[in-house]
Amino acid sequence: MKGTVPPSRDGILAATARGAGWVMAWRMMTRLLGLLSTLILVRLLPPGEFGLVALATAFALALDVCVSIGVEDQIVRSHDPRPELYDTAFTLNVLRCLLLAVLIAVAAVPAAGFFGDARLAPILFALAASAAATGLTNVGIADFRRHLSFEKEFHLQFLPRVVGIVVTVAGAWLLGSHWALVLGILVNRLGLVVASHWLHPYRPRLSLTAWRELAGVSVWSWANSLATVVRDRADSFVIGRVLSPARLGVYAVGAEVAVLPTTEMVDPICRACMPGFAAALRHGDPVMLENAYLRIVALTALLTIPAGFGISLVAGPVVALAFGPAWVEAVPVVRILGVACTLTLFGGVSAAMLNARVALRTLLGVTVTAATVRVVLLVLLTRPYGLTGAGLAVGLAVMAEHLLLVGLALRALRMPLGRFLAQLRRPVIATAVMAAVLWWTGLGWAPAPDTAAAAAPLLLAGVALGAAVFVAVLALCWLAMGRPVGAEADMTALIRRIAGRFPRLRGRASLARES
Repeated sequence: MKGTVPPSRDGILAATARGAGWVMAWRMMTRLLGLLSTLILVRLLPPGEFGLVALATAFALALDVCVSIGVEDQIVRSHDPRPELYDTAFTLNVLRCLLLAVLIAVAAVPAAGFFGDARLAPILFALAASAAATGLTNVGIADFRRHLSFEKEFHLQFLPRVVGIVVTVAGAWLLGSHWALVLGILVNRLGLVVASHWLHPYRPRLSLTAWRELAGVSVWSWANSLATVVRDRADSFVIGRVLSPARLGVYAVGAEVAVLPTTEMVDPICRACMPGFAAALRHGDPVMLENAYLRIVALTALLTIPAGFGISLVAGPVVALAFGPAWVEAVPVVRILGVACTLTLFGGVSAAMLNARVALRTLLGVTVTAATVRVVLLVLLTRPYGLTGAGLAVGLAVMAEHLLLVGLALRALRMPLGRFLAQLRRPVIATAVMAAVLWWTGLGWAPAPDTAAAAAPLLLAGVALGAAVFVAVLALCWLAMGRPVGAEADMTALIRRIAGRFPRLRGRASLARES
């Protein structure tokens, strides 16, 4: 942006930390509400209803990817985006959403016949209407990411999510059917459209003046979006077809629990760091980009690696306590995907860096390869091994994809593998010791307890012991190496910075009371 001072080498890390903090706050607050609603819904609705909506959600979540054809990212990357660029981006989104709505409506009846459940068709018709409405979202909100104003994104996402959850829970209580889940999705999407125009003053017009500037990027982004849909929804389609909607419901709940500790950190960080990487590229400082990449990976590895292994280790008590014995088949899914998803941090940050460099063909190749591997493994492993085979298939595909992304990022940065791995030594050692101690004490990877009363003390003991062991081993390793500059030092500085704000906040509150 014109007139701004180039960021320091610590600037991207600080901006990413602030942005990720806002996005993480939004996700954690809404996830907590979502988890609470899930705990209520599993007692109001049977697994079959969840499985049916999981099939429909495969289309609903696909909208989040398909309606984003990369035009917003191009605004974020641009040195000086002009109004024509915003208007063209808005128009392309409108056209894309209308086309998507037509495709979903046309596919509704055949999809219902394919999965053998006529109730799926009206759900898809409702989602088609939602897709058309989504195209009216104000493209001006891309400025929130471009200017790293993630606190505005917090306000944009939070209220529609809360309203959607309230509608879902109330609908489940009143209707007692899958339509409660569908209504929640529709309300959330329409709320986002309204909030986008309320929070940003830009008023887009229909125009294709800047289509040449967006055409090349949009085609590759759109293709990557379609490949992403196939990759992410393959498990729902294969499990729903090979097994049953009821067992798909069990898998969906298990997968949501497994990815919760990592995605709640990885997704906000990746969303925040892509604009930061783009800023470093605009200022032409490759050293800044390399340092930011390594420091972001190292800092967040302190949280995601133990979190992913942690949820895997205590999967039995978590499922037994939260969902009850009817959902015990989800335990192996949580165990497998919890470990596999620890790699999504490294792949996600690598993908954000490649996206900032407009390496869209490379990202498309990775996504197509990952989608193919996932579908093949699901077909081979789901029928003979059930949900355990499905979890193993998805876990292996996720690990392969994100290792490939890391390799491509290191090649683009011309960075040796040893320099990358050096950032992860201490958290990997601490996590390995944590896992060994929990397994040795019988608290890790143990069978699911029969009752919630038996699960609660096991879960509390496992979490407390695991956290204590991880922090102790990590601190000992850091001190033994002479307190080197790295993730631990960054985390300590970040904690001190946050803690230092509390006295100022208390001082402001005192002044306000005195006045």
